[in-house]
Amino acid sequence: MRSGRRDFGRDRAAMVAMQLRDRGIHDERVLGAMGAIPREAFVEAQDRSFAYADEALPIEAGQTISQPYMVARMTELLDVQPGERILEIGTGSGYQAAVLAKLGARVTSIERQAELVPPARARLRDLGLGDLVEVRVADGSLGDPGGAPWDGIIVTAAAPSIPAGLRDQLADGGHLVIPVGPRARQILMDVTRHGEEWSERPDGACVFVPLIGAGGFGG
Repeated sequence: MRSGRRDFGRDRAAMVAMQLRDRGIHDERVLGAMGAIPREAFVEAQDRSFAYADEALPIEAGQTISQPYMVARMTELLDVQPGERILEIGTGSGYQAAVLAKLGARVTSIERQAELVPPARARLRDLGLGDLVEVRVADGSLGDPGGAPWDGIIVTAAAPSIPAGLRDQLADGGHLVIPVGPRARQILMDVTRHGEEWSERPDGACVFVPLIGAGGFGG
């Protein structure tokens, strides 16, 4: 059933406790941000009863809002600090950008699907986060060289391999968090830059929609 009144605050608290903390998310700042952002504002109206379900949900343009645990884990790996400049590839509904902004980051978010941009901007503005997040329409698989170096880069779609352009746009000491692999199943990768060298650490299996563009599928 997809109707009826729900206590979203209770649902959000349960998500943080059982889906995140109990499954190994330890960063209290990430847990606090996830507990503060109303996920129900970022899903389709007919799916709001499922806003805090342990699963990805469909949004417009054939895209998805990621499972809460995956949002938290990617954010934790990114190790966001207040005032850092973060590049997000794949705005979607705007939820991941909202979490990053709640942590004090200044986010540039790039979305390929133009129809997703106005509602994402509106949601972020309504939450008072519009000044912290700039949303653009572009081929995010190429990153944003003009804004580099970025303190962190997060990619919310799967690439067949780690795009060299994104690695090059990362600041020294920064993290690039990206799902990598074939369309059906990927591995979440945490890439860290050390001068002109990069370390790559796998962080478990995942499934994301494909990153379409010159640096992704079809590139």
